[in-house]
Amino acid sequence: MTSFTRIADHERPAISVDARAVIADIDDNIYGGFTEHIGRCIYGGIYDPGNPLADENGFRKDVIEALRELRVPVIRYPGGNFVATYHWLDGVGPKADRPKRPELAWDGIESNQFGTDEFLKWCEVVGTEPYFCLNFGTGTLDEALGWVEYCNSDKDTYYANLRRKHGRQEPYNVKYWALGNEVWGPWQVAQMTKEDYANKAYQWAKAIKMLDPSECIKPNLHALGGSTTVGLIDMHSIHIYTTSPEHVKNATAPRAAERHIEITAGLIDLARAENHIPPTVPRQKICFDEWNVWDPVRAPGEQGAEQLFTLSDALAVGVWLNVFVRQAKHVGMANIAQSVNVISPLMTTSDGGLVKQTTWWPLLLFSKYMRGKTLAVNVRSGEYRGETSPAWVRGSMDTPWLDVSAVLDNGVVNLAVVNVHEQLDFVTEVAGILQASGQQQVEIYTVTGPGVDAVNTQEKQEVGITEQTWDGRGIYTFPKHSLTLLRWTLP
Repeated sequence: MTSFTRIADHERPAISVDARAVIADIDDNIYGGFTEHIGRCIYGGIYDPGNPLADENGFRKDVIEALRELRVPVIRYPGGNFVATYHWLDGVGPKADRPKRPELAWDGIESNQFGTDEFLKWCEVVGTEPYFCLNFGTGTLDEALGWVEYCNSDKDTYYANLRRKHGRQEPYNVKYWALGNEVWGPWQVAQMTKEDYANKAYQWAKAIKMLDPSECIKPNLHALGGSTTVGLIDMHSIHIYTTSPEHVKNATAPRAAERHIEITAGLIDLARAENHIPPTVPRQKICFDEWNVWDPVRAPGEQGAEQLFTLSDALAVGVWLNVFVRQAKHVGMANIAQSVNVISPLMTTSDGGLVKQTTWWPLLLFSKYMRGKTLAVNVRSGEYRGETSPAWVRGSMDTPWLDVSAVLDNGVVNLAVVNVHEQLDFVTEVAGILQASGQQQVEIYTVTGPGVDAVNTQEKQEVGITEQTWDGRGIYTFPKHSLTLLRWTLP
């Protein structure tokens, strides 16, 4: 939670943090990932048999090491739009017997050489939890129940025995299941109305809970409002991508996501109130299971969506992550789309290299340090007052030059500050209990580059992390177009 006071740009900004002002626990799952059968995300990304960097399973070892470095807690699969025509049985069993299918979402052919068992084995190697999205388009409830049984049942039943036949004796215990993907959209196979979706979501959730009451069920936003779904649904899913060719509009665009979270949280409360849901029933959180900076003009989905990210995009990702930290009360999971190659901070190259794009560095800093408990912050700063992307952000949300979040993690206060201004450094008072700690060595990590158009490629690395220390005596200069992470250890 951040309170903001607008001042003139020439006045001195101030940031005040109180380590006693804990707002909410941060769910580690906000640092989740996403893998979809699109472009080179799966084939040539996480799965690349024959590549010298692949292990005996065909898994890219460099990708695995990078995701371990991020400590990715959960990864969504297999879509995305792809899932609306995906039938999981095509992707299990002997690979020679797996059918090739037309892929309608991204205009390709799916070989099914990578499927359920491969993904779940890969998750175990990475050390992450799997999160499956069910086919709500051409799929059936029987098919969905079969998938849950295949993954999780320890009984002497058909699909559990099929899993054993394929070489896996013990259940995988997949905990997270999504009820379709973006079924409201005209781009989706088997698009449906919100009423039809809510009815179907209820029936599927009820059946899955009957088969395995421990499952965590996530519908898309359409399921909000029905009293019958409240006891069955654990989270509500929303998706947003942001972008703009203009730097400040690009960097402040994630404020739209923050407003979406606030609105969705309000709708959850409204549905509970109108349907007289007792407070003993746990309040549903938000699963923001697709988010990123994506410009479909620069990176068309049907062409693999491989986007070269700039420093401006990296700062936007920093603001995105600040949003999730600030809104920890409401957000139970978030999944960056996607984990490799497709609008991703990680890019595999044809000669076996791995490029960490500009957006990798904010993600790394947040994943390493911005866990624990979110803290209240007060920010006095100048504000960007121009047009926003989307336009409705102006008048709905503040867009300060300094976008801030703070956490308390095992006696360490971490303060993340994104200076979105392209020309101005801001000499800023940093006050509150941090200043009173008396620590003389504050760790500083800064992500910046020569300009907002700076990029990282195999040939050049213009954006990264620099490290330094500060005496913590109350005045710190946040450089133009930068993300800064400051770390205090409390006495």
